[in-house]
Amino acid sequence: MNDNEERPVTIITGRVWRRKDGRAEGVHVLLVAPDDDSAVRRALEALNAEGFAEVEFDQIGDMDGEPDDEPHLSAYQGALEGEVSIVTFNEKR
Repeated sequence: MNDNEERPVTIITGRVWRRKDGRAEGVHVLLVAPDDDSAVRRALEALNAEGFAEVEFDQIGDMDGEPDDEPHLSAYQGALEGEVSIVTFNEKR
């Protein structure tokens, strides 16, 4: 990939905790970064800034296109605009 090509939106999936030993929430972090290491670092910084005490990532990958549904559609647009977009949700048990 050369410098003139747009980077794809990266999605990182995992779990977050607002308090140590608290209830886990699922998380999807969407952002644009030059490589996976930078993406993970930026995601951790954003989650820390949002007050999450613990983070556990499961997967990282590039999205194949724009999502169809909210809240991921807005998060995807935010990532294209340079934001680190965070989507949290209750995990199914």
